[in-house]
Amino acid sequence: MATQELHSTQLLKETMGKYFRTLGECESAGKKVAWCTSTGPAELLRAFGFEVYFPENHGALLGATRTASDYIPIAVKQGYAADICSYLTSDIGAFLEDRTPLKQHYGLSKLPRPDVLAYTTNQCREVQDWFSFYAKHYNVPLVGIHPPRFVDNVTAEHISDVRRQFESIVPTLEAVSGSRFHIDRFRETVRLSKEASILWRRVLETAKNMPAPLSFFDGCIHMGPIVVLRGTEEAVTYYEALLLELQNRVAAGIGVVSNEICRVYWDGMPIWGKLRTISNLFQASNSVVVASTYCNSWVLDTMDERKPFESTAEAYTQIFINRSEQAKEKMLADFLSEYSIDGIIYHDARTCFNNSNSRFGMPQRLQLLTGIPALVIEGDLCDLRFFSEGQSVTKIEAFLEQLIESKMEVEA
Repeated sequence: MATQELHSTQLLKETMGKYFRTLGECESAGKKVAWCTSTGPAELLRAFGFEVYFPENHGALLGATRTASDYIPIAVKQGYAADICSYLTSDIGAFLEDRTPLKQHYGLSKLPRPDVLAYTTNQCREVQDWFSFYAKHYNVPLVGIHPPRFVDNVTAEHISDVRRQFESIVPTLEAVSGSRFHIDRFRETVRLSKEASILWRRVLETAKNMPAPLSFFDGCIHMGPIVVLRGTEEAVTYYEALLLELQNRVAAGIGVVSNEICRVYWDGMPIWGKLRTISNLFQASNSVVVASTYCNSWVLDTMDERKPFESTAEAYTQIFINRSEQAKEKMLADFLSEYSIDGIIYHDARTCFNNSNSRFGMPQRLQLLTGIPALVIEGDLCDLRFFSEGQSVTKIEAFLEQLIESKMEVEA
């Protein structure tokens, strides 16, 4: 979605393709599979030798392929409300219909059968219900970590609590994997996860430059490895290549748009089925969404292989979505300053209450604090029935026009 497609996109396709092909071969190869939430204990699972599959990634793919709305009604018939997480409802609906876009995109005829499911409720409670569905269907163990929610400052007591929860699932993982826990293996996956997280943060931070070589919409595509391959060499290798390409773009003055005028922050979830439509809308106005809450959710660079349990407990507790309104407000204010933001757009996602930050006065408070104008648009991550394209396009166009006019007046 940049002016010129990133060359790393080809490496991304190869990296993700290899990941999914490996999952598809697990059954015939006799490899154990763990299903995990997107900000769940992937490092610990990989330390036991599990191949790790992420249903949320599948939900995003259903949204991006605009097939989610075909499957959500199937889950609703099973008693799941239409306004709960559309990742959950579309994923379960597709499963009940025995359909997956992974077949078309990666050649997988079916989802990899789980031997264990592991979740963390640092994002929302829905993941517990979601994974419980599959645990019952497959009759396999389910383990969960429940960090304290809506945290202001992450304390030593919080970390100690979550660390004990991490440690408590080790016996189950030993039993399922048939392997004893080895701290050095865990240290290694944590080290690799930290390296990838640091690289991912540096990738996102290239957009602090003007013109920005990367947009939020590009980030939504290139975040794949930091979600599904944390704790692996493949993720580190991919982000080393992507970072180098972006640094070269910065040095050459190549941006997402050739004449960058306006810089915007996107708060909340992507609208997966309309990424290109909305990206083109910004490009047409010489505007760039240079930073986002969403992409930064996988900057887990506080991990430390010297204290793997404590540092993973801290990293997964302090993520943005798990924080108090006060903590979120400060984090957003810092982002707006660091990225030289002209305006912020809040996506109020109908089925993602936990990652919609416009419902308790945040836009008004933050605008008073920073002076940066805000716009709220309504939509959803997957369910396009909650997104009015005409209305949203009109609102965004008018908002960008106002931001650009204000900048022109100041510069004049």
